[in-house]
Amino acid sequence: MHLLSIDWWFILEKLVLISFILVLSLVIAMYTTYAERKIAGWMQDRLGPNRAGPWGILQPLADGGKLFFKEEIIPLVSSKFLFILGPSLAMLTAMLTSAVIPWGTPLHLFGKDVPLQIADVNIGILYIFGVVSLGVYGIMIGGWASNNKFSLLAAIRGASQMISYELAMGLALIALLMLTGSLQMSVIVENQYNHVWHVVYQPLGFIIFFVCALAECNRTPFDLPEAENELNFGYHQEYSSMKLGFYLFAEYINMFISSAVMATLFFGGYDIPFVNETQWGLSQNVLAILGFVVLMMKIFFFLFVFIWIRWTIPRFRYDQLMNLGWKGLIPLSLANMVITALVMLLLKK
Repeated sequence: MHLLSIDWWFILEKLVLISFILVLSLVIAMYTTYAERKIAGWMQDRLGPNRAGPWGILQPLADGGKLFFKEEIIPLVSSKFLFILGPSLAMLTAMLTSAVIPWGTPLHLFGKDVPLQIADVNIGILYIFGVVSLGVYGIMIGGWASNNKFSLLAAIRGASQMISYELAMGLALIALLMLTGSLQMSVIVENQYNHVWHVVYQPLGFIIFFVCALAECNRTPFDLPEAENELNFGYHQEYSSMKLGFYLFAEYINMFISSAVMATLFFGGYDIPFVNETQWGLSQNVLAILGFVVLMMKIFFFLFVFIWIRWTIPRFRYDQLMNLGWKGLIPLSLANMVITALVMLLLKK
């Protein structure tokens, strides 16, 4: 009797949505590597990849195949279980963040509304920060399990960088939460849907969040954990084959998810700018698809900015990186939080 009370349709729709988001994340991350090499070639007056397939569009598949068939090496003096757990954890935490992002308005299928969000929990932002903080363990475990001093030093450096910039990122979001009064991602999007985008009220908060996102993804100018000219190859020096691929691939998935989070929190998510969609007379499903397309366009813009910055700005020294985090961004985010609170208090009066 208990089996009959299970909502199998709910389970099926969630499984389909989870599968779609996982495949979407993997495909976009895969072709972000291609876009990065093409954009870098364009900025440096080169062709970029152009051998595998027309215009080189099969290059990501060739790279993946190369990593998949390379020799699998696990150092004899390493901790084998942790050595495998490190890249697995990095990949897992990169994928889990997408669970609370609203990808569009609900679809209407088979007589019921199907939300384009895996889990609309009321602590959405806290969930994101909880999962992101687990990414530190992927780096630390990988560096420590290798039993290599250079890998361990790079892992410590990377973990301290991520922890430092998570503080500034969290403080920058407190000011945003004052405006919305909710941690729920769908409520945050609806607040922008009915008013203006949060970047208008929180430009400093967005800049701080974006800089911290660069540091969390280990992107230039914050790619110190992978500074091969300083610590050989970084925390994944001893890795090869797909375990190395997981570490490298997790960076691009983190870029995609970070772009989705920034678009959702500050740029209206699936909201189509400058128009009132309800006046178009379109069906619910068409509006949901349009909203999803608009959100993807915002994500692609942020991915382009990530790549643009990488091939434009030189890498920081480590003392400069830590000074920016602790002496620059944290005081700025605290000031932004206090100013936001004062303005809201004065406006209420």
